[in-house]
Amino acid sequence: MTLAPERRQTLPDVNVRFSPDGTPLAIRHDGRIWMVDPDVHTAHWFTRDAWWETRTRAAVGTGDMVSVEHWQVQAKLPSASAELRTFTLRREPLATGWQLEALS
Repeated sequence: MTLAPERRQTLPDVNVRFSPDGTPLAIRHDGRIWMVDPDVHTAHWFTRDAWWETRTRAAVGTGDMVSVEHWQVQAKLPSASAELRTFTLRREPLATGWQLEALS
């Protein structure tokens, strides 16, 4: 029996608007714009891609092929009664767009 790497699940794409200092301000998801609450703590971190499982190859000098960027923010729809939701965003190495990793 041969073990093969699991196929990655496809995450939904989201558009993220950032402030000049690089902090998320708003997220467009599912046709709606969610405003990030600036008064609630945000988290920003990096993890490493499991390149040995994905078999991703790149030419020398291509750039960072293993750092996956993450943001976790609290955001809500722009109505007065909207509740905050937690968005966990993810950007793959060398990608220009963001994906929604989790929404709770």
